[in-house]
Amino acid sequence: MSLDITPTLTATEEARRQVEICNACRYCEGYCAVFPAAFAERSFSDGDITQLASLCHNCRGCYYACQYTDPHEFALNLPAALAEVRVESWDRFSWPGGLSRAFQTRGVALAGALVVGIALMFLAIRAIGSAGGDGFYAYLSHTAMVAIFAPAFLFPLAALAVGVRRYWAEVGGTPLRLSDVTAALVDAGRMRNLSGGAAEGCNYEKGDRYTVARKHAHHAVVWGFLLCFASTSSGTVLHYVFDMQAPYGLFSLPKLLGIPGGILLTLGAAGLIALKLKADPALGAKSAWGGEIAFVGLLGLTGLTGLVLYAGTGTALVGPLLALHLGTVLAFFLTLPYSKMAHAAYRLAALARDAQIKAARG
Repeated sequence: MSLDITPTLTATEEARRQVEICNACRYCEGYCAVFPAAFAERSFSDGDITQLASLCHNCRGCYYACQYTDPHEFALNLPAALAEVRVESWDRFSWPGGLSRAFQTRGVALAGALVVGIALMFLAIRAIGSAGGDGFYAYLSHTAMVAIFAPAFLFPLAALAVGVRRYWAEVGGTPLRLSDVTAALVDAGRMRNLSGGAAEGCNYEKGDRYTVARKHAHHAVVWGFLLCFASTSSGTVLHYVFDMQAPYGLFSLPKLLGIPGGILLTLGAAGLIALKLKADPALGAKSAWGGEIAFVGLLGLTGLTGLVLYAGTGTALVGPLLALHLGTVLAFFLTLPYSKMAHAAYRLAALARDAQIKAARG
């Protein structure tokens, strides 16, 4: 008696199987950047599949247009297949290794523990005594903030640089030209691929109905994050270049940038979480669902705690609110290379590589 055992395919092998079927069908040729890139090839290496997975924005339009989804024997679910490859690649490229997988599978618990733990640490520092400065610096000196947050900001950048370099080697990237970078930045800024194959938007949270809600929420988060970063940067310039120290007034550059940035970041993150709760989990990487929620939650909480802290200026709540805000910001930066935030770096690299490939084809 013999047993007919069908081996379980790895995420990359399953994605390759599905892409090869798509390559034969070609119904989705007018859809996102994945399909022109796939249809230009006849065979797919592991690096090719990694590149296609990072080009995919999980808009899910191809799934609802496909005639070969379950219960068809081909059982195609390309959004989920590519999502699983993406999550595995983040873990493979992450440095130090293994931390990305830990965050993706236990993100909510890890993020919560980090926020609370770091906030309690800041409260303990405050309990020791006043820092002797004005405003927030009465609770934690400027020197202490720089000593804590500078490494917490630089380390994620270094870790992401290692990851992107590993990604670039796997997908066969060549030396970048300015035109490659420009094309990638323009594509990412417009978020064109979040519209899938229709100008009306994607199918992320409404099944076979189109919507632009996810694209708008992404824009709010991106612009909110950039404005908050610009606010912090402007405060740094004012402090070190013009010897103008915080706290800053309502009509100062840090506040004019930071308040709308915090509002956009909070609203955009809340929108993404609401859409995530509506979306079909079977069309994404199920194992990373909690990690994705934790990442977006940290983004939104960073904006919200900053706004609440500003609103509480001059009250007895400043100490605890500052500890909560700093704990959230520090937790966000420490987890940044291992959360879904890493997808921004890899997707930008994927778009640059896609521009290279198109240029090489002429």
